[in-house]
Amino acid sequence: MRARLCRPCPLVLLTSRLALVLIAGLGLFACTAAGDEPKPATGGAVMPRDRPAVRLGVDVLIAEDFKPLAGKRVGLITNPTGVTGSLQSTIDVLHHAKGVKLVALFGPEHGVRGAAAAGAEVDDANDPATGLPAYSLYGKHHKPTPEMLKGVDVLVYDIQDIGSRSYTYITTLALAMEAAAENKVAFVVLDRPNPLGGARMEGRPLDLKFRSSVGHLPIPYVHGLTVGELAQMINGEHWLKDGVTCDLRVIPMQGWKRSLWWDQTGLVWIPTSPHVPRPETAAFYAATGIMGELGVISEGVGYPLPFELAGMPEIEPQKLADELNRRHLPGVFFRPLFFQPYYSHYANQTCGGVQIYLTDRDRAELTPIQFHVMDAVCKLHPAVKLFGAKRDGMFDKVCGTDEIRKLFEAGRPIGEILSTWNQGVEAFRAQRAKYLLYE
Repeated sequence: MRARLCRPCPLVLLTSRLALVLIAGLGLFACTAAGDEPKPATGGAVMPRDRPAVRLGVDVLIAEDFKPLAGKRVGLITNPTGVTGSLQSTIDVLHHAKGVKLVALFGPEHGVRGAAAAGAEVDDANDPATGLPAYSLYGKHHKPTPEMLKGVDVLVYDIQDIGSRSYTYITTLALAMEAAAENKVAFVVLDRPNPLGGARMEGRPLDLKFRSSVGHLPIPYVHGLTVGELAQMINGEHWLKDGVTCDLRVIPMQGWKRSLWWDQTGLVWIPTSPHVPRPETAAFYAATGIMGELGVISEGVGYPLPFELAGMPEIEPQKLADELNRRHLPGVFFRPLFFQPYYSHYANQTCGGVQIYLTDRDRAELTPIQFHVMDAVCKLHPAVKLFGAKRDGMFDKVCGTDEIRKLFEAGRPIGEILSTWNQGVEAFRAQRAKYLLYE
């Protein structure tokens, strides 16, 4: 026998609704008041929320009343990730800031407003929201030209990185610093967290013979630096062309520690590119992105789990999962699955493979995951040829060396491959120490 449902009387419903409205209003007031967030520099809406545990460089700049930019003509290098802790666009903030004249915008891969696809060239344009010129640094030019910098006193960089060398935004950082040095333009970095934290380093520093837009600096693949720290190291180590240095100032964050993952900062994640929609994707990018460059084993791009998968039509999921789990990689588990990418490699084809889980992200080593997957696929499916196609060169570029490919081609053990992969990491750890801004 079913219990009868009781209907509340109208007076109770009205009282309950009024109470909910009052509670919601009080909550909104408390959230806004508790934040101690600087007053918005624009007329736009501000997301009401408690102040994050970490205050971004742009929020520190606002709190300082824009003093480092006072009276300056500013060129801003940014994209949709350039926001305050309350999600105001840095473009809007500087466009409306008193005493600051924003005169030009510069966009990395995907463009100032983030509308372009991965790898697509972006044209110069006028920004519709501000009417300012929006120069592309991922098209005909990858470095600001003297013409672009005419009338600019200072370049400001505010872009969220994901902590891996092959992500092109830090190449844009280095080339923009170089242009600033050559054209006597000051350079300011508004610092942001490394979503992988600041302690982890993996993958040998780049051999400059393999320098490209997906690897421009002699740093490990997972570098453990914020963009502000990296900028200081670029300057201090004279990595710019001809050893030049720029007039650099970093506006540090407040409250960030090297041990923090993104979800411990209290900050909202803005997708850094179409295939990095969530902060944890930054870890999976490091775990499978190099492998994905070959175009042989899908890393899940084209499916709703970008960089979290490894598979191809030939693979038997259970066998691959068993082989990988037998290796007992610390903090990592592999679940067998079938998936069908909507686009990219193997579009509309059923792939067998694994989903990668980071069961203990602090213990997990990220970059070796893809090399174990490649080694396991070669063992289980000898007919699969990972190399010998047109993407070999890109694999070498993202690895920063051709030694990893050559070891795989020679059938060397995975232990030898990983040992070679991590050569030079500890020497870099010592080299970077004097440029660190945070404990």
